[in-house]
Amino acid sequence: MDKRDYYEVLGVSKGASQDEIKKAYRKLSKQYHPDINKAADADAKFKEITEAYEVLSDDQKRAQYDQFGHAGPNQGFGGFGGGDGFGFEDIFSSFFGGGGSSRRRDPNAPRKGSDLQYTMTIEFEEAVFGKETEIDVAKEETCDTCSGTGAKPGTHPEKCSHCNGQGQVNVTQDTPFGRIQTKRACHYCEGTGKIIKEKCSTCHGKGTVNKRKKIKVTIPAGVDDGQQLRVSGQGEPGVNGGPAGDLYIVFRVKADPRFERDGDDIYYELPLTFAQAALGDEIEVPTVQGKVKLKIPAGTQSQTTFRLKGKGVKNVHGYGTGDQHVVVKVITPKKLTEKQKQLLREFAEISGDIPEEQGSSLFDKIKRTIKGE
Repeated sequence: MDKRDYYEVLGVSKGASQDEIKKAYRKLSKQYHPDINKAADADAKFKEITEAYEVLSDDQKRAQYDQFGHAGPNQGFGGFGGGDGFGFEDIFSSFFGGGGSSRRRDPNAPRKGSDLQYTMTIEFEEAVFGKETEIDVAKEETCDTCSGTGAKPGTHPEKCSHCNGQGQVNVTQDTPFGRIQTKRACHYCEGTGKIIKEKCSTCHGKGTVNKRKKIKVTIPAGVDDGQQLRVSGQGEPGVNGGPAGDLYIVFRVKADPRFERDGDDIYYELPLTFAQAALGDEIEVPTVQGKVKLKIPAGTQSQTTFRLKGKGVKNVHGYGTGDQHVVVKVITPKKLTEKQKQLLREFAEISGDIPEEQGSSLFDKIKRTIKGE
């Protein structure tokens, strides 16, 4: 299935600012986070959203995507003979069974192992403060029995006599264009340049075995949802003595019922009664660093925001610490006692703003009229 356009995934225009992209990602990632959304397709949508954000939030990746789309710059078709496109020999190779470019690597050259990816779900506060932990990863490891050679202990792989250790053989064919010589992978050694006559009984000639390995990981303080950490050398083992690949850990941060994060800043909605907002108060407010006292001035309105400097998240790259923003929400009580109602009526009368009460029975209204209320 073809990938959807990244701008379409996030629901933003191609001219969207980084701030718009960030807000769109935050909204969608919360909506489809697997810890919140239990729909069958939530995990796939969350991965799609995260992938789109990782590209569009990076100016260099975004510019490359805008120019080349999902294919990337190396997928285009160049002219004959050179560059990253198809050369003249490649065309004949594909026509006459060469199976790809004739410019093959030396099969005996050291090659870096493949990278691995691991998704780690962490708590909100673990993302804020970081922690040291261990993860259990299934990965290929060098076979201890044969030390990675693939051969039975006491024996060694031999150079393939059919390709002389090159991993490729020349094939000559008569074509309408004349006699053409191409290179193909040697099918005797499967392009490795080596023949293993007696295979290792543990790995069966592969040189690696699948194991579960515990790896110590330091979660950096301030890591955010969708960000990743590279653990060098913890990927698949290298080939022919090459270095091991890397392990990329992608973080998923669980939502917190109290706090909402925006970058390095934290937002907290503070419920206040009408009396607290009108008369003022001093109350304790929770932060990720513990409770702090906050003075509420008299006459505070709903949606008023107070800033607690330095009570946010430490920047994952070490660029300071964010703030916590406390957003006031004045709560209107749903049920009132008769005394509370009477006091509010008196308050309304003093203010000169007597409301037409909704939900009162005709009998109640007549009774208050008789009493002169």
